[in-house]
Formats: sequence, structure tokens, C-alpha cells
Amino acid sequence: MPHTCAAPVGESRIYLSSPDMSTLEERSVLRAVRSGWIAPLGPELDAFEAELAVLSGRKYAVGLSSGTAALHLGLLALGVGEGDVVVVSTLTFAATANAVVYTGARPVFVDSDASGNMDPDVLETALATLAAEGQRVAAVVPVDLMGKVADHARIREVTARRGIPVLSDAAEAFGATRDGRPAAAYGDMAVLSFNGNKVVTTSGGGALLTDDAEHAQRVRHLATQARVPIAYYEHTEVGYNYRLSNVLAALGRAQLVRLPQFLASRRAHREQYRDRLGHQPGISIFGEPWGGPSEDTMDNCWLTTLLVDQEAAGVTNEDLRLALDRANIEARPMWNPMHRQPAYKGERAFITGVSDWLFASGLSLPSGSALDASDIDRVCTVLLRSIRA
Repeated sequence: MPHTCAAPVGESRIYLSSPDMSTLEERSVLRAVRSGWIAPLGPELDAFEAELAVLSGRKYAVGLSSGTAALHLGLLALGVGEGDVVVVSTLTFAATANAVVYTGARPVFVDSDASGNMDPDVLETALATLAAEGQRVAAVVPVDLMGKVADHARIREVTARRGIPVLSDAAEAFGATRDGRPAAAYGDMAVLSFNGNKVVTTSGGGALLTDDAEHAQRVRHLATQARVPIAYYEHTEVGYNYRLSNVLAALGRAQLVRLPQFLASRRAHREQYRDRLGHQPGISIFGEPWGGPSEDTMDNCWLTTLLVDQEAAGVTNEDLRLALDRANIEARPMWNPMHRQPAYKGERAFITGVSDWLFASGLSLPSGSALDASDIDRVCTVLLRSIRA
């Protein structure tokens, strides 16, 4: 068994990605409360949406109660419904697949390339197979994994030949870029999440981004219970209570101001992990070198993740996770692929084994911008003791 040491008595817990708050956020929320706009809608939400659209390179943004809500309404706006098939990245959080099921469609899972993102070659095989079987693929949902933007250019080539729209799940990638474009600039529509562990948070919240005015209007309509704009309450279809509150939008606006600081902090943590751990036998930083900063392609470093080769390192990712937990440090395996999940047992999947390997070897480390260099040093010290033992 690898050697570990317990955390000193009273040593505070280091979390994976805690919210990073300041007096700016306090003042922004207080401003919203004092304005009287407490309901879900108001001037802070309008401003937040406008700012999001600019940062994402889009014409329209719709603030919603969660990234899951944005996925759900994005699929509905694309016309996804009962009996359809939606092709989804298998290496993702469950919300991506769950939103497909909400519409009555069925998910079909596609494996990853070496970046962890949807493999365009496997996608092409999946779409050709499904077309030959006469199945209607209503949308493709690639996921920008761990803040690394997928190869959307190639994904678009594959989907455009068949006239299939793309809903990009950029929930983990706000602040990242590829080929000079922000993560949420890709796809017919894109989704962001502002959950508490994301680079930018509104406590809970999300957004849908698009350049299509009709799609934006459709999502706004469905998100406000699909109420018809007349004097009394009338609804011609089923809607949802999915709008982001004005108060939380004010919190989000303050976070947007601090976004460059958040990204710089997370990238500094990544560099510290690389310097301390990257030369250990059997240990590598997931996404390197592609994931490192360059002039127009940049990982947002949401979660720095180790890949652990058990044979070379002498430990497993689970050995290291347990060592960290005993030292009062939170770490997490990479996403368990959707095709392995009991909830999706029996669903169609086009699998090469890459996502299974990433799950078996990946370990995400504390990466939040609220951490400092001493926190990262503490994480590295525990890991090095375990590896060298």
C-alpha cells in the first residue's frame, strides 16, 4: 500500500473548486436587492445577458436557472422530441444526457479522442450507421471537457454534411478559447453553467448562447412558463420555470469583471502542479501540451487532472485520491462515462475505449481560484509522498 500521512489536527479542508467571492460580489448583490428587482427578470439580468453575449462572441444570451435547463431548452428549440436520437459525448456529467431524455429523445453516446472530447471520426461512424438504420438524428451535443474546447471545426464538417444541428455543451469551458474563438461561440447554440464549482458562478445558473434571434426568443418563451403576452394568464403549450433571478445575475456580473483574475489563478495552479508533479514516473497532466496557453487556443484550467499510469507510477488514481482525502483534501476521479452509468444501461454507444481509460486513470485536483500557492503546495506534498513511497 502507498504511504500516506494524516492531515495535522485542525488543518482546513481544501476543496476541488470553491466559489471565489469578494466585496465586489457583495456590493453587486446588495445593489440588486436595494433596487427592488428581486423577481427572476430585471435590469441586472438584462445587463448580464448582454455582457455574456459579448464575452462569448454571440449575438444573444439567455440567462437560465442552470446549465441543465439551458441544455433542455436548447434541444427543444432545435425541435428535438419523442422518437428522435441525439448523439452525445459519453465522457460528461449526467446533465448532458439527462436533458436529452427530458425531451423524449434517446441519447446515443460517442467516445473521446485523446483530448477527452468527442472524437469526430467516431462521430462520423455513428451518424453513418444511424442513417443507414433509418433513425433521425435530431442534434449532436459535444462537450468541452474540463475546460478544453472540442474540435468543433471537424465536428461541424461531419454534421453539416447531414444537416444536423449542434448544441455545444461548453458548461466547463467558460473563458477557454480555440482558434481565437471563445468556447461558447461554437455550435448552432451553446450552453454555459454557473454552478458553484465553475470558473464563474451565480450560485446556481446557466445560459444559452446563440446567433439566431428566433432560437433566443423561443428559449425565453419556454423558460417563462410559455406564457402568451396578453393581459390574463394563457398558455398554448407546456413551459418551464427556468429563468435566472435578477439578484443572481448581479452576482454573475461581478464575477465577469473578475474573470481574468480567475483564469490567471487557475493557470498558475496548473503551472505549479506541472512543475512539482509532471516529471514523476507514470504521472502526466491531462491535456498537455495541447491544453497549455498559446496565442489563440487556451484551456481555462477549470480542473487540473492527473493521468496515473499504475504500472509506471506504482500507485493508482484511487490510491492518490484516498491519500488526499486522509489529508483533508478533496479530489475526484474524471467523469464516469455515460455508457457505463446504470441509468443508461442498454443505450446505444460507439466506444473505442478512450473514455474508459481516462476514467480509470484520471484524478482531478483542487484547482479553484480561491486557493493560493500554499494550498497547492500542500496537495503536491501529499501526492509526492504517496508516489515516492
